[in-house]
This record gives sequence, structure tokens and C-alpha cells, in this order.
Amino acid sequence: MAKLVAYCLKTKTKEEMNNAVIKRTKKGGYQAQGTSAAGHKMSLMLSADKANAALTEGVATKEGW
Repeated sequence: MAKLVAYCLKTKTKEEMNNAVIKRTKKGGYQAQGTSAAGHKMSLMLSADKANAALTEGVATKEGW
């Protein structure tokens, strides 16, 4: 996993997520939030394995867990 790719609702395309921050949801899941290259907000639900892989590779930072 070299990057996080999420769907941008504003442009209707899949793009690489910049400044990704992984947060825990209320139900215990993982969610990455960041911005697209154009500055639009993006969100991506992750499994525990993908969240840990993104953190160890330095693709994202963690918040609140």
C-alpha cells in the first residue's frame, strides 16, 4: 500500500488522498479522512489491516486512539 485512494464526491473520480488522518469510529472501525489534490474533503473506510499498514508505511497519521 503506497497510497490511499478514495472517491471524491465533488469531482466523481477516484483520487489519491493527501494529508490522511486515520480515526476510530464509534463502532470500532477505522476511517481515513483527508483532502484531494484540489482541496476537496475525502473519506475512506478501512479494515484494521489496511489502517495499520498505512500507519507503518507513513501514508497516514493517527488521531484519537
